[in-house]
Amino acid sequence: MFGRKKKEWYFNTVTEQPEKGMLTRIQDRMGPYATKSEAINAWKIAKKRNKKWEEDDKRWEEEWENRGKRQEKK
Repeated sequence: MFGRKKKEWYFNTVTEQPEKGMLTRIQDRMGPYATKSEAINAWKIAKKRNKKWEEDDKRWEEEWENRGKRQEKK
């Protein structure tokens, strides 16, 4: 399985249940996760990651804008 462990955990977004292994179509699963508990919390993990990425993007955009303003002053 392309170097992946055969029995990692996934979260089925249709049934909203954890599954051991790739049992569901790729568009209907999240993962892999190391544990069943992580798979159960897939939506929380995704939400937390998305929030961090949004914060990182905002910080990057602010830094980019500030860089442009500093260069205009020169």
